[in-house]
Amino acid sequence: MASLGPRGGWLRAERGTGKEPVLLPQGRAGQGPQQVASGRMWLETLAHVVVALSVLVSTSPLTQPELGASIFADLSPAELRAVRSFLLSQPELALASGHRDTLAKNSLFLVELQVPRKTQALQYLEGGGPRPQRQARAVIFFGEQAEPNVTEFVVGPLPRPSYYRPVSYPGRRPIPFAARPMSQLEYELLHRKLAEVTEPLYQLLRETTGFWYHNCSERCLTFSDVAPRGLAPGERRSWLMLQRFVEGYFLHPVGLEILLDHRARDPRHWAVQQLWYNGHYFASPEELAWRYQRGELAVGRPPPANPALLFSTYLPRGHFSTGTRTDVHGAKVCEPQGKRYWVQGNLVEYGGWHLAVRLRSSAGLQLFDVRFNGERLAYELSVQEAVAFYGGSTPAAMQTKYVDAGWGMGTVAHELAPGIDCPEVATYLDVHHLYDAEGPVRYSRALCLFELPTGVPLRRHFNSNFRGGYHFYAGLEGQALVLRTTSTVYNYDYIWDVLLYPNGVLEAKVHATGYIHASYYTPQGLRYGSRVQRDVLGNMHTHLVHYKLDLDIAGTGNSFETVEMRFENISNPWSAGERVVQSRLHRRPRRTERQAAFPFGTALPRYLMFYSPSQRNRWGHPRSYRIQYSSQADRVLPRGWKEEKGIAWGRYHLAVTRRHEREATSSSLYAQNDLWEPTVDFEGFIRNDENIENQDLVAWVTVGFLHIPHAEDVPNTATPGNAVGFFLRPFNFFDEDPAVASYSPVIVRPLDPAFARVEIQRWTPASPGPCVSPEPFRYNGTYWEE
Repeated sequence: MASLGPRGGWLRAERGTGKEPVLLPQGRAGQGPQQVASGRMWLETLAHVVVALSVLVSTSPLTQPELGASIFADLSPAELRAVRSFLLSQPELALASGHRDTLAKNSLFLVELQVPRKTQALQYLEGGGPRPQRQARAVIFFGEQAEPNVTEFVVGPLPRPSYYRPVSYPGRRPIPFAARPMSQLEYELLHRKLAEVTEPLYQLLRETTGFWYHNCSERCLTFSDVAPRGLAPGERRSWLMLQRFVEGYFLHPVGLEILLDHRARDPRHWAVQQLWYNGHYFASPEELAWRYQRGELAVGRPPPANPALLFSTYLPRGHFSTGTRTDVHGAKVCEPQGKRYWVQGNLVEYGGWHLAVRLRSSAGLQLFDVRFNGERLAYELSVQEAVAFYGGSTPAAMQTKYVDAGWGMGTVAHELAPGIDCPEVATYLDVHHLYDAEGPVRYSRALCLFELPTGVPLRRHFNSNFRGGYHFYAGLEGQALVLRTTSTVYNYDYIWDVLLYPNGVLEAKVHATGYIHASYYTPQGLRYGSRVQRDVLGNMHTHLVHYKLDLDIAGTGNSFETVEMRFENISNPWSAGERVVQSRLHRRPRRTERQAAFPFGTALPRYLMFYSPSQRNRWGHPRSYRIQYSSQADRVLPRGWKEEKGIAWGRYHLAVTRRHEREATSSSLYAQNDLWEPTVDFEGFIRNDENIENQDLVAWVTVGFLHIPHAEDVPNTATPGNAVGFFLRPFNFFDEDPAVASYSPVIVRPLDPAFARVEIQRWTPASPGPCVSPEPFRYNGTYWEE
């Protein structure tokens, strides 16, 4: 069955089948040598009770009400259906059910979890308050009324809703109907209109490209639509780029782009406003066809034979010069004695880590109640937005400013492939969305968790005796737990990772891959990118990704300071008349929101410290965590330019604000189609310049990079070098490295001066399992002269 994908491309889709996942508790880390035997007995006992546990550990986290994480769990299919049925039963909403080929109707577009207020959640999580009611957020397109709009509602309580109430964004009028995200119905109507308006161009398209759109069954054209849809608020007119519908059609533009006005709710009133063909503009399809028939056009060259189109596929071709094999499996992730992490419902535990995970439909990955050794470090870590702003010489390319939450970034987390996207041994989780659909849709294996050997020791030391031997060697294996999902937003694939390290370090990272967004090559295009195939220009663009990090460092009362290095020139106290130039610490408390906003174009301080003013570690330092960047982000537009207002968060490397419930997100579903008057005004978060000393703070983190496409981006952009993110690292939060609690180190000590005998001390079993070398661990360490 053919269906429309995001941004308009026609895709062939087949729905897979599978059983609901059953998640079993795994063995915990931290067994010493004396515990190994009892641990093995525990594992054997576990094998006999798997069936009983599988009944208790169902796919719905609501079956474990004792788990605090479940208050953050995504809505179950039953809850999604209950919300939909309840809203459909309210006559005043006049919601349409079933498929109707009209935009002039009231339709339920989105249902997802309404996260409880933080105060209520913390009261419950810390044992003193009632369990917060589960509620849903519902988005309704009111297209049937005289003045259509989009309205959001809170619906509850679940699982049996009995009320709904409208919600609004601070300082914002009703959400304009033109700001709504695209729906599958609107794409279907766009397809029909495009087939109609391209009928006069049948001869031109067939003769110059070998493909066509009107009345097509084979050798078809498809289209990609770009956004924003216009140049001012209230507009809804899209440039549509025609492409050959082959595998990797993103790299096969044919040189025809069409501007279609589709603001009217009745598609009979939609109209073509302009066309661009091979460097020239035309007023109508008829004019373009007439000019072609008269031989007045510079037309594109005929397409090559089909085999030449394979440049856009993953089919192997060419060879490596060494001849080493690639037709056998490479290195794999292995769990020689089972999983060392634990998953139940949406609760994840690993070493000292404890957190709740969800995948919200609107913007994707979101973590809550992130704790290490029982202490909350962050109440929330979530993806807020991802944008890609382009440059080009064609109208579609110069208009492309993608704001991906507007495409339902969380709903395009499709199935992860074992052994490719995640290791075969990973734990895979299904998710359910009700987004532009008649009911819940199950996305199999949309999330995965796995322990990853980092390939580098967490720490190690060789203590030389400087005479050919050593006093001791010690090392600790490097591993991290990875939480991963993806977002395939039309051509681009984002791989979203959160890595949890055993020393209390958290890393948030995103890899960019997938196909480049390409336009038809003309010589003028070389100012905006690289020619990557005969008729294909890879257009330059800047990626920005925005995160929300609601920190609770040793409590909710936190302060923020930056620490830099400065030089000092002082008298040498041990040599009269001499001077010493050395570095010293320069601490600068940031007391207000404006002082804690760091715009692009200025240097970002290297140490960004969030600390508790009231708690200190054993050595007298404020207990702190720092944010450390891995990013090459910069502005995408000059400040205050029309479309830049809709991504005001993209003005700053980092902005630190006092937390407010009304400032829950930095972007919205509507930013893509209303960049000029955005529903969420991020600049308003810091405009009042509130005091941020000893307050509940949120760090808004922007990372990104400039991508100038090049020939090696064909067929796809590769992940090496295309990853950005940040670390959250302890800084005097602990009294020592908390990873000393791990039972994975190795210590080697010589037992005689000749180093003939050594003591090897380790706390993991001597026979680790079939996927690790069966040979015992050996270590010599000497470096005698031969």
